[in-house]
Amino acid sequence: MTEPPIRIVVADGQPVFVLGVRALLASDATIEIVGDAADGEEALRLVERHRPDVLLLDLALARGNGLEVLTRLAALKLPTRTVIVTATIDRVEMRTAVVRGAHGVLLKNMASELLAKCVRQVVKGEYWIGRESVGDLIDALRNPIHGEDTSGLSHRERDIVKAVVKGASNKDIAWQLGLGEQTVKNHLRRIFAKLKVANRVELAVHAMENELAEGDAVRGH
Repeated sequence: MTEPPIRIVVADGQPVFVLGVRALLASDATIEIVGDAADGEEALRLVERHRPDVLLLDLALARGNGLEVLTRLAALKLPTRTVIVTATIDRVEMRTAVVRGAHGVLLKNMASELLAKCVRQVVKGEYWIGRESVGDLIDALRNPIHGEDTSGLSHRERDIVKAVVKGASNKDIAWQLGLGEQTVKNHLRRIFAKLKVANRVELAVHAMENELAEGDAVRGH
């Protein structure tokens, strides 16, 4: 029995690259492009609508860059596997992408040779990191680099971040730290602003990536 084609969505802000991917895969009956998006918001809509096997995702997208899309996709808990296909990627971005759920990283200058092979490997549940990127990824995982400045957090704010990572509600945090619930909400607003995150999920992801949740557990009074 013939296997159904691998269904993919391409998210890239460069129409020329999207056309190139379509031309590259046009003769491959085992892979079908079911949609393409020019920005992050459109990419999320297409993934929710089509539930593709693979999302080819550029980092440099408008209205939600690639890393933001990865974070929001993780919250949706869809079976789609994501491959970052980008012109350049540094160690911090690569580590962040893998932590947030990317199953592959492929540089655009290698796409014409390796894209189909990469897609097939990822669909099997494996990871794809091009040979030119493996060393950077291993180095980044062994020696994490903080991608953002988090030194502005106070000790109290760090305690609140640790509690959020553990899944505590505002009411629980207030009880643990001997604070009013409104005070906890005020602290969270300042934390969101300092770390440039939009909600508790992004805060938890950021905290784990940047090791803000490490240390002594929050103790109740």
